[in-house]
Amino acid sequence: MKDLKVQAVCGFGVGSSTLLKMKLDQAFKKNGIVASVFAGDVATASSVECDVIFTSLELAETLNKRAKVPVVVIHSFVDKIEIETKALAFVESLK
Repeated sequence: MKDLKVQAVCGFGVGSSTLLKMKLDQAFKKNGIVASVFAGDVATASSVECDVIFTSLELAETLNKRAKVPVVVIHSFVDKIEIETKALAFVESLK
């Protein structure tokens, strides 16, 4: 499998997207998955090349209309189990 490009998105691309980025990095590393995770903002997310976007429920509808890649909803950016489960489910969907 190729290295994944994963975008963590929040409203402004600073606070909560950085927290989500760190949690995604941990989940991928823990499971031996090579992924480049970066933080982004809702305004530019759909124009940045990536394989998947992880974001909040509030932003998912907007991103689903614009993005050409899957959008994964994370309900709690501090819930390691939710983030890891959804990250692994996305990777599994690629097989």
